[in-house]
Amino acid sequence: MSEVGGNGYMKINGADIVLEALKIEGIDVIFGYPGGAVLSLYDSVYKSKIKHILARHEQAAVHAADGYARVTGKTGVVISTSGPGAANLVTGIANAYMDSVPLVIFTGQVGAPMIGTDAFQEVDITGITLPITKHNYLVKEVHELPRIIKEAFHIAGTGRKGPVLIDLPKDVQAAEIEFVYPAEITIPGYNPTYMGNKRQIARAVKELEKSVRPVIFAGGGVAAAGASPELIDLAEKGQIPVTTSLMGLGSFPGNHPLFLGMPGMHGTYCANYALMEADLIFAVGTRFDDRVTGKLDSFAPHAHVVHIDIDPAEIGKNIAVQTPIVGDVKPVLREILELFRGGATNPWLEQVACWKEDRPLQYSRSDKIIKPQEVIQEICRQTAGEALIATEVGQHQMWTALYYTFNKPRSLLSSGGLGTMGYGFPAAIGAQVGCPEEIVFCIAGDGSFQMNQQELATIAGYNLPVKIAVINNGCLGMVRQWQELFFEKRYSQTTLHKNPDFLRLAAAYDIPAWRAEKPDEVEKVIKKALATEGPVLLDFLVDPTENVFPMVPPNSPIDQIIGN
Repeated sequence: MSEVGGNGYMKINGADIVLEALKIEGIDVIFGYPGGAVLSLYDSVYKSKIKHILARHEQAAVHAADGYARVTGKTGVVISTSGPGAANLVTGIANAYMDSVPLVIFTGQVGAPMIGTDAFQEVDITGITLPITKHNYLVKEVHELPRIIKEAFHIAGTGRKGPVLIDLPKDVQAAEIEFVYPAEITIPGYNPTYMGNKRQIARAVKELEKSVRPVIFAGGGVAAAGASPELIDLAEKGQIPVTTSLMGLGSFPGNHPLFLGMPGMHGTYCANYALMEADLIFAVGTRFDDRVTGKLDSFAPHAHVVHIDIDPAEIGKNIAVQTPIVGDVKPVLREILELFRGGATNPWLEQVACWKEDRPLQYSRSDKIIKPQEVIQEICRQTAGEALIATEVGQHQMWTALYYTFNKPRSLLSSGGLGTMGYGFPAAIGAQVGCPEEIVFCIAGDGSFQMNQQELATIAGYNLPVKIAVINNGCLGMVRQWQELFFEKRYSQTTLHKNPDFLRLAAAYDIPAWRAEKPDEVEKVIKKALATEGPVLLDFLVDPTENVFPMVPPNSPIDQIIGN
């Protein structure tokens, strides 16, 4: 039983400190999976009023927390036991790190005196995760715990956001101290820059005003900063066309006349041509990854590059930048809007409109077999582009990026940097927990879905109304596509010879499920899914030979496009 200490503060153990700190931080849900090294922590969870979502695998728990964080803007929280439990988190932590998602992860650890002895279920999780966390901690004394938790939430949720891990030995969880949570903290050496340099901002405005072929290129940092309104205002004030990375989809409305679509390897013709012909690229909260730039020394040869990012390490890392601005996207864009008077872009907009009209997205429809693109389009039509969409990774991911019209920020959850198969389904769970009133669709390939299909138990157990659309082509589609195009059709290990019957799999969890085998069945089953209150699985048997186009071959300039 807890006691009152000499200073009048309640003496509680380390496990209770964690839950009390989470309450102070405003955390209302935890994702996790218990085990021997976190028994004290889960006893505190039992006594707490904070909601806990029990996943069926630790990787799924961290992906669910990731999805929750992306749609809500809050910091996701995960608990896992030591050893294999902690190791199972690694892929999800790396995924969140690559995509700048704020998480605080608590892992159990063997007792402090046993660390380094190869004790039962001991792994050096802080050593393992050092390259894939913003910071991590091994707590050796319980009196350090309140400060460490405060620091962890501060680091995870400020600057360029990301995951922070706290490793908790069993004896630290059990030890008692008087609990005092710090109101403020100072971390030497960690002081993110939020306000941009005024001289650089003035220079950026000057470049915008003299440009005749400008393009705004927006990334995931726009939504993370809550800067979509400012981005829209800037584009409309200057009549500047906008393209967004995969992570940036939704930060600028997909149905806006200035929107060009996504650029890069599977980008639209008009987005790629615009970047290659631009005299100014105004980059906002993006990192110019290789899937966007293609061959680096050929990318945007005529453009002056303005790059705004809160992480100075990203500016100039891949692309030469003439006007760098380190700062938070939202206040920087606000300052630019105050100074910007507009430019002369009408001839440029006419050229962009011609590219849009001449080279639109298209595919060949069939009366006999379902094309995956039409499934995405029909989901978009029936949800009016307003659903929260989580994808797995592969062809269906790119079709979703191309054919679903994302009109609001934080509406797409997809593994951008790491490309994690198995991400989408648990991320959809986290999204539904975070936004219970929203329609949440998980669009999955049959290969990716099987990476974490055990989470059917989670949506059934909590009656989460996630709608799952399995784009079932019987193969690992994106790998197969590369084998077809670049390996002379040697389809090595990409045919999934024994997929489960997904309808029977869903039935095992008492989840309604329907299958579409013909094009005229697509609309009907999606309508039935949306009319069903709880979780639903839809199995779409699609053309296994369909490829994702447009496509830029690897290490080619992004205007060298193959496909339809």
